[in-house]
Amino acid sequence: MSSEHLIQKAFFDWASYQRIPGIELLHAIPNGGARHRAVAGKLKAEGVKPGVPDVSWPVARGGYIGLAIEFKSDDGKPTKEQRQRIDALQREGWCVAVCWSWEAAARLLQGYAGMLTVTVTEAK
Repeated sequence: MSSEHLIQKAFFDWASYQRIPGIELLHAIPNGGARHRAVAGKLKAEGVKPGVPDVSWPVARGGYIGLAIEFKSDDGKPTKEQRQRIDALQREGWCVAVCWSWEAAARLLQGYAGMLTVTVTEAK
């Protein structure tokens, strides 16, 4: 079983070798994880919100205004806050998916970039 951290790290390792236009805009959003109470308070004051996806690619493609990916471990599932955020982003024109492997996220990104034909659902 892979942790979300290891899956996301493998995805960014893969992405670092890609020659996809705009790939340099791909970034992680360090929104989760256990933090000291004081740090958590500072981050909340700075605008950190629950449910924000792990990865953002603010590049318009195929009628979408950006791509967001939420990573989950093998037995993980999106929280209520994540589901609400995913739905809200989709209503605003984002392509958003939950991925349980770095390979699924890589296929999703390639499909979004127009390099592959993929179906955007919850990618496993």
